[in-house]
Amino acid sequence: MENLFRDAICLGIVSRAFRNLSRRKIRALLVVIALGFSMAIMIAVPAGIAANQSATQNLTGNLSNTLTQTEATINQTLTQIDCGLASSAPSGFGFSGNFTPGQFGGGGRGDFNFTPGQFGGGSGIPGEFGGGALGGGGSTPMNESLYTDINSSISGVVAVAPILTVSEGHNVTVTFGDRSFTRLVADYIIEGVPLNSSIIDNYPILPANITAGRNLQAGESGVVILSENNSAYFGVGVGDRVTILGQSFEVVGIHGTSGASDRATLYMSLSDAQALTGNTGEITSLEVFADTTDDVTAVSSAISALHAELDVVTAQERLSQLQQQQTNYDAQLANAQATLNQTQSQAFEEIIVAVAATSLIVLFVMLYTVRERTKEIGTLKAIGFSNRTVMSQFMLEGILLSLLAGVVGVAIGSIAAPFLSSVLLPTVGNSLGAGFRFTGGLASTTAVTVNPELMLIGFGVSVMLGALGSVYPAWRASKTRPAEAMRYE
Repeated sequence: MENLFRDAICLGIVSRAFRNLSRRKIRALLVVIALGFSMAIMIAVPAGIAANQSATQNLTGNLSNTLTQTEATINQTLTQIDCGLASSAPSGFGFSGNFTPGQFGGGGRGDFNFTPGQFGGGSGIPGEFGGGALGGGGSTPMNESLYTDINSSISGVVAVAPILTVSEGHNVTVTFGDRSFTRLVADYIIEGVPLNSSIIDNYPILPANITAGRNLQAGESGVVILSENNSAYFGVGVGDRVTILGQSFEVVGIHGTSGASDRATLYMSLSDAQALTGNTGEITSLEVFADTTDDVTAVSSAISALHAELDVVTAQERLSQLQQQQTNYDAQLANAQATLNQTQSQAFEEIIVAVAATSLIVLFVMLYTVRERTKEIGTLKAIGFSNRTVMSQFMLEGILLSLLAGVVGVAIGSIAAPFLSSVLLPTVGNSLGAGFRFTGGLASTTAVTVNPELMLIGFGVSVMLGALGSVYPAWRASKTRPAEAMRYE
């Protein structure tokens, strides 16, 4: 009989807890919503910290790999000299302008007083060639036939590879202060290279890191090799056909990145690229190869003397530029780490506030409930309910509120975690600035997601705080004397 009585009391406690909450629907709903948002903050903030930590790790790893790959590529091409049309007159050559139209292979600006399209056709305006912007070694196309003298008249030159690079993408507007600038964000970059066996068999003008299929071969046409980014962008693989600017090509290979410059680059024959983009007879850069590293300085000086309109860059200069990039990126990563430390400190404070708010909400609501139901408590104790049973009654009500709030908080946190974390926490990407962009687009942020483990922890914390917040009000209720309670109005 005693066990049956105990079971009946326990069942009565549970049913009364649900009944008491349902009798005060509006209050219970408001409390659940308030507690739910506190729970959502406790879930979203750790998720935001994890996303920022992941972003910092990804940035560090990607930068390190990219810079290492780029340096290795440069070291492998120590005899290579890159030539592209300068955007302004190089100093020290004594030119004052007034060049004869067609004298040089491409357009220019500055003291040269070139007319757009005067040399090699075109002004380098984004979208003018093949729907995109000319990129790579020079931004303005050059007349390929006007640079054959580099190979024939300069001692120490063993090969010259004319290159056409065209970026295809979409324009975005960037605002700095009260000024707006439109720039092309490349979806992919077309690079046309001469598929002559004497060049591709002996000089590194094609990517070496082929991860699937094969590389381009001498004399081929109508085929491409894509980067891994290209493969994902077009949704094709080796053996498939891909449509580029309305023309179909067979994909014969996929290459991995070997530096900062080829993440979004696809390769095809120079003649195909010229015909595809409407740049027949035109190129954007020249890759000149000296016989030995000792010849590089003399060859680069000779090229500059012969074609003063060209920008001439050696491997050593590229390494110096890369070292400067390394310094800049190290500083930016230090800023990112400082932001991450600030984020963690701020998150800790916000979680403390959320925990305190949750506990106080439960505490005050249950204190008010105990005060409001003093007569009921006296009646229960008068008919034989023990202090322990009364205390359990009110603790169970607080826990039920927290259970409902936990469900609401998990739902809100799962859906609104990206928004809440962006509002409550600074992001790593914001600390890096606009300069933190490699070709190919390194991600500076990571998506904020709430994993199941975090949901369970948040739900468990909600229940625990509900129990802790109910302890004092429930204890106070259990100590109420029946005679005093019956006199309470």
